[in-house]
Amino acid sequence: MTSTIDAPPEASPPSSTASLEGRTTAGDRAFRGLAVGAGCLIMVALAAVFLFLGLEGAPGVSADEQHYDGKGSFLGLVGPLVFGTTYAAVLALIIAVPFAIAIALFISHYAPRSIATPLGYVVDLLAAVPSVVFGLWGGLALGPAIRPLHGWLHDRLGWLPFFSAEPSATGRTLLTAGVVLAIMILPIITALCREIFSQTPTLHQEAALALGATRWEMIRYAVFPYARSGMVSAVMLGLGRALGETMAVAMVLSSTPLVTLTIIGSDNPRTIAAHIAQNYKETTPDKVAVLIACGLVLFAFTFGVNALARWIVGRSERRQRA
Repeated sequence: MTSTIDAPPEASPPSSTASLEGRTTAGDRAFRGLAVGAGCLIMVALAAVFLFLGLEGAPGVSADEQHYDGKGSFLGLVGPLVFGTTYAAVLALIIAVPFAIAIALFISHYAPRSIATPLGYVVDLLAAVPSVVFGLWGGLALGPAIRPLHGWLHDRLGWLPFFSAEPSATGRTLLTAGVVLAIMILPIITALCREIFSQTPTLHQEAALALGATRWEMIRYAVFPYARSGMVSAVMLGLGRALGETMAVAMVLSSTPLVTLTIIGSDNPRTIAAHIAQNYKETTPDKVAVLIACGLVLFAFTFGVNALARWIVGRSERRQRA
């Protein structure tokens, strides 16, 4: 008697389920419409701002020489302003970026949760402080307090063009403004870097530690390469904030439209935003047109910086994928 072993029944094919791809609901269509509308609205707003500044500021490019603060032409006026704007923003980045990255690393990889969470909240709260408050603090408190540092830099490093000028008696210098700007952009850069560091794949970090890397080596070879493009984006976003800051710089910096490398003297470069804020009370039509034309230059300059940042981030992402 031969026993037959029944073959197991063939697995029935999985029941066909309707693919989610290609199916849209009313909610999907509404969300898509809102997203597209929001994107188009931003582009329309930017175009409207550019059109307004172009039309209202065009007469200021060829106004009478008396409206250019003795510089003779619009280019002679706006050139030092662009230099001062860039100089102050770069100085703020030099001060803020190392501290922002260090704070973000401490919160994400070193501090225990009981300390990291409150510290993150405190750093984020700095972004809610109005710029006027930073300006008052910088002009009335930080400026006088930082004067001994100005003297020390002049005595020890006076051979450098940055510290060659006689220190200001008031302390309201480009260095003081740079410190204030650095504190103002610190929360933005720190928050973005902290989120990016926290999103580094855990397997990458554990693999580096398993191979014998120290915590710093793990951060250097696993966290930083993964977060490079995000760090660039955070720095560029902070740069955009520093370029457009008005009241804090205007209240701290005692400046004139000139080109100089000194950051501790009485004569300091002036930023475009501070120049507009300090002179807008002059309501003559030609003067207003000149100031609006300066605003157009600042708008175009900031737009170019953001476009450059997007290009750098895109190139970094393509390199990582490769």
